[in-house]
Amino acid sequence: MQKAAHAVQELDGSGLSLIEISHRSPAFIEIMDKACASALDLLGLTGKGYKALFLQGGASMQFLATAYNLLENKGAYLNTGTWATKAIKEAKLLGEVVEVGSSADANFNYIPKNIEVPADADYLHITTNNTIFGTQIKTLPESDAVLVSDSSSDIFSRQLDFSKFGIIYAGAQKNMGPAGTTLVIVKEDVLGKVTHKIPSMLDYSIHASKDSMFNTPPVFAVYTSMLTLEWLTNLGGVSAIEEKNNAKAALMYGEIDRNPLFKGFAAMEDRSTMNATFTLEEASLKEKFDSMCADALINGINGHRSVGGYRASMYNALPQESVQVLVDVMKELERIA
Repeated sequence: MQKAAHAVQELDGSGLSLIEISHRSPAFIEIMDKACASALDLLGLTGKGYKALFLQGGASMQFLATAYNLLENKGAYLNTGTWATKAIKEAKLLGEVVEVGSSADANFNYIPKNIEVPADADYLHITTNNTIFGTQIKTLPESDAVLVSDSSSDIFSRQLDFSKFGIIYAGAQKNMGPAGTTLVIVKEDVLGKVTHKIPSMLDYSIHASKDSMFNTPPVFAVYTSMLTLEWLTNLGGVSAIEEKNNAKAALMYGEIDRNPLFKGFAAMEDRSTMNATFTLEEASLKEKFDSMCADALINGINGHRSVGGYRASMYNALPQESVQVLVDVMKELERIA
């Protein structure tokens, strides 16, 4: 935050603000190159045929872009929540889509297992973490189709075999920086295989050939993402932050399971390390609990309307001390109830 604020005043002693330099200047091209290189390094994909792109339009734009770039015969989708549902809706505009699994029958509180992907599917789309429902895919599904992931809410939070993916996309606003840019990691050999025309702004090949500079890039969001990725690298990389995230999640879920006033929403084996969803067993205590949370300066704890209850989001930047504050409030509510 401090480095970004200083750069808005003056970038690297240049006498110019970050947000007034040319987005085509050598100074910003260096920033873009560093951000892309850091993203690939952190995911262990450097030198493996992948390209990192910083684009715009959020994950919602990628719902359509991934289909445009890959959907020739059939797209396979694992439906695990609101965002997967939206991705399916967009892909249906272009061609045949099949749901290979869905947890809608239980309000998306679990991840479907043992799915079967059609042999003629061009790709399999998954959502690795589901913010609203608090579920997370722990084991990547196996198939011969190109694996595509919306990882907006758990990118850089844990180690996976990222070389299994053909495309990974993620909005910056959870684990990278402010809203305004979307990271797309694409394996270049999965592109260029569809026969239909692709609008230029949705064509990953065009963006890759222009090194994310096909159109005016979101300068501030890319710069702050670069700073965050540098911070994560200096911290020890994805393995280091995963250890911290697991500790935060263990603390949070430990209290949810121990405290008789609360109940977890997601199936235990599918619980997200990023978003812990839970409900209050006694509705009469809601006003008191909400007041105690406000007094403790806990922000953004209310659950999504489709689930209700509460949601504790524990993204990379959140320290364990903040989780402890919430746990202490939960303990105090139990004591006085």
